[in-house]
Amino acid sequence: MQISFYKYQGTGNDFIMIDDRGQEFDDSDLQLVSKICDRKFGIGADGLILIRNHTEFDFEMIYFNADGSQSMCGNGARCAVAFSAYLGIINEKTNFLAIDGAHDAILKDGLVELLMGNVAGIEVKGTDSFINTGSPHHIRFVEDVENYPVFDEGKKIRYDQMHSPAGTNVNFVEKLSEDEIFVRTYERGVEDETLSCGTGVTAAAIAFGRDQSVASIKIKTLGGQLSVKFKASVDGGFNEVWLIGPAEQVFAGKINL
Repeated sequence: MQISFYKYQGTGNDFIMIDDRGQEFDDSDLQLVSKICDRKFGIGADGLILIRNHTEFDFEMIYFNADGSQSMCGNGARCAVAFSAYLGIINEKTNFLAIDGAHDAILKDGLVELLMGNVAGIEVKGTDSFINTGSPHHIRFVEDVENYPVFDEGKKIRYDQMHSPAGTNVNFVEKLSEDEIFVRTYERGVEDETLSCGTGVTAAAIAFGRDQSVASIKIKTLGGQLSVKFKASVDGGFNEVWLIGPAEQVFAGKINL
């Protein structure tokens, strides 16, 4: 079977997008997902996204990491919104379904503004933090993150017994100014550093701005600039969490499955 695909990237986080409203793609074949995402033997991407119809939402996003596992992906969701607009499913605003529930999004001035789920709170892990933003994230503040051994240290924490058995994503964060941070992420499911991670920068921004009642944080990643806005709630959680950044179609093609 031959299918059409589109390649999107959001600050260097890249995804294979498939219009699967006809539900022709076998999403139970996780080896196929891994093969398509393989950068040597497939198309190559950090993840694969299916866009499907849903009776109660504009569309449903089915997201797979490169190894076939599933989770919420912030940059992937922003790319899914841009792709759905390209397909004519939505216009400037949307309400869609992902693995962690419903999300609103706005396309504005070339950016996708994605409303993330509410965050229950921050768990302290020694001198580090742990936050679930739809995907689990371990956060460590460091000096000179540009030269930090992200792969080696990230892999250690990702497989540490404290995060067993599911493991975690790992974010290393450097403060650049009072409202800007530099974030590098080791991603579970990709098992490597990615140029950007939407749920990761969201978690890092919350950890950085945790003491503010209303925060707007700029985030530098290896793949480009993002921003996160949120409000603290009286119960120790965080709501109205918005992830904002670009999402771009890179190319389109066909693949034989």
